[in-house]
Amino acid sequence: MLGPRPLPLPTPGRSSLPQQEVHITDDLENLLDILPRHVRESLNQFEPLEELLEVVLDLGRQPEARFPKRFYFLSEDYVSEEDIQYVVSRVGEFGKDNRAGIARTLHRISAIRNRSGKIIGLTCRVGRAVFGTISIIRDVVEMGKSVLFLGRPGVGKTTMLREVARVSNDELNKRVVIVDTSNEIAGDGDIPHPGIGRARRMQVQSYDTQHNVMIEAVENHMPEVVVVDEIGTEAEAYAARTIAERGVQLIATAHGNTLENLFLNPTLSDLVGGIQAVTLSDEEARRRGTQKTVLERKAPPTFDVVIEIQEIDHFVIHDNIPKVIDLMLRNTPPQPEVRVREHGQIKVIQESNLPQLEADVDNGDEDTLPQDVLDTMKGVRIFPYAVSRTRLERAIQNLRVSAKVVKNWNDADIVLTLKVQERRNYKKLRELEKRNIRTYGIKSNTINQIQNFLRTVFHLPSVDLEELALREAEEASLEILRHPEKILELTPQNPYIRRLQHQVIEKYNLKSRSVGQEPNRRVTIYS
Repeated sequence: MLGPRPLPLPTPGRSSLPQQEVHITDDLENLLDILPRHVRESLNQFEPLEELLEVVLDLGRQPEARFPKRFYFLSEDYVSEEDIQYVVSRVGEFGKDNRAGIARTLHRISAIRNRSGKIIGLTCRVGRAVFGTISIIRDVVEMGKSVLFLGRPGVGKTTMLREVARVSNDELNKRVVIVDTSNEIAGDGDIPHPGIGRARRMQVQSYDTQHNVMIEAVENHMPEVVVVDEIGTEAEAYAARTIAERGVQLIATAHGNTLENLFLNPTLSDLVGGIQAVTLSDEEARRRGTQKTVLERKAPPTFDVVIEIQEIDHFVIHDNIPKVIDLMLRNTPPQPEVRVREHGQIKVIQESNLPQLEADVDNGDEDTLPQDVLDTMKGVRIFPYAVSRTRLERAIQNLRVSAKVVKNWNDADIVLTLKVQERRNYKKLRELEKRNIRTYGIKSNTINQIQNFLRTVFHLPSVDLEELALREAEEASLEILRHPEKILELTPQNPYIRRLQHQVIEKYNLKSRSVGQEPNRRVTIYS
């Protein structure tokens, strides 16, 4: 890998701020004005307050000021009901999500209620507009691709969305509409915060209608860019796909810290194309050098680029998501590009190796394994020592691997045991290894642990095929609920998994039956 290199800057004159300059505005005095006097006076002693994250007021406890990696008590007196009511009376109305704000600011006031609905706690979070923070990924945004931001809570995803909206509208001259569910992007009140520039904002009455407002934004207001915070449900993922398919650039955040989290999330995996198990013909399986059941991407991804915000100045960029997901399903995840901002200078500290992996595929290396690996996959003999023989046989059937269970460890290629047995019979197992009989230890005698062992031996993807089959049944059930006139067939499965799929479908009060002949027998769903 090459050393750090400076990132080429956009065309001069497009931004009113230098590329490396970051300007922060927080309207902090507006937040301080809503706090009880004794709390405000104590807080003012902590100058400067640029790093203040939030003020916490819980009934019967000392008020707290929280900063990154530290906190302070603001008073020896406990928070009273009068203190909480003082704050509540000075902020906007609390919605169904128990959040309120201060008009034309980005501050967020979140309430904790008791069982009768009375507010007994408040989190007063400082909202900041950070101008210039987009510089580290501005070239990606300017390409017009749909971008999804991931990262832990508080890392700066919403701040980045706000700046992307402002730059896209004011500097790139695009029509931008923000779908603002909790008023976190553009602030409370009917007049949006100047941090979004001239971008338009659509408020959402309740969180469960966000997907409807997303579609409404596209149908009614003809945007070139739609900005959405926190895609978290299947309906919102479907709305996001609808927006992207209409040629609108979508900039959004979603639950999850990494692309892998998203990839394995049954609700949101559709954002990157979804996953399905496909049964190959014998000829195709031999050509690829794989098992007959393989994982494939189900559809084109909604987003072209996924960016992990690890820190406010540390970004991991996954470009060309269709290729990335295809390679991950082949157990060859590409190396993403990593960018950092140090002392105002943007550097690429890790180059993406996706172009090289694509070249390898073009040269005919796609879906192949080394010959020595293929040889080990032919008729592996396994002896279960203190491990359930029945569960091992079921795991072999579920994963459709070329293995058989033997009754004597002298006839085995591999001895599968528990880690506790490895310690108790150390000498005996070491003697077997000297005779080229490998030993593997698993933590517990469960089918999931056994299947994970088989995936390791046979170099299968780490995704659980059983989990994927159940996920397929659930997604198909939801599709039938939306379109009762449809009849859907699932991927062929063994009897054990088909039984689990029937149980999933039954939860949705739908009908199902198995059709076809083994090994292509499959579940059909209808209303």
